[in-house]
Amino acid sequence: QVQLVESGGGLVQPGGSLRLSCAASGSIFRAEAVGWYRQAPGQQRELVATMPSGGSTYYADSVKGRFSISKDNAKNTVYLQMNGLKPEDTAVYYCKIRNFGINYWGKGTLVTVSS
Repeated sequence: QVQLVESGGGLVQPGGSLRLSCAASGSIFRAEAVGWYRQAPGQQRELVATMPSGGSTYYADSVKGRFSISKDNAKNTVYLQMNGLKPEDTAVYYCKIRNFGINYWGKGTLVTVSS
């Protein structure tokens, strides 16, 4: 069982930056994939970025060039650097890790982009 805790959300003005963190209770070194999703009010959860083990990192078109996913295996932490934030980026952001074919989710962190 892996528990995930996201942090780093908050209120930011358009054009600003935030870095989200996802701390895992266990090792993520051999995780099959790590990723970030988001869910805006009244909308379905959508994939933002994913980093599969041994594969290419994927970004949704809406965040390409602005967001960057990374992980620190020593700290068992996944990050999402978000630059050039837009009001449409407002959502609850969730971290997901897949280990041995099982998906683990955090409870999310709210990001609000507003002036």
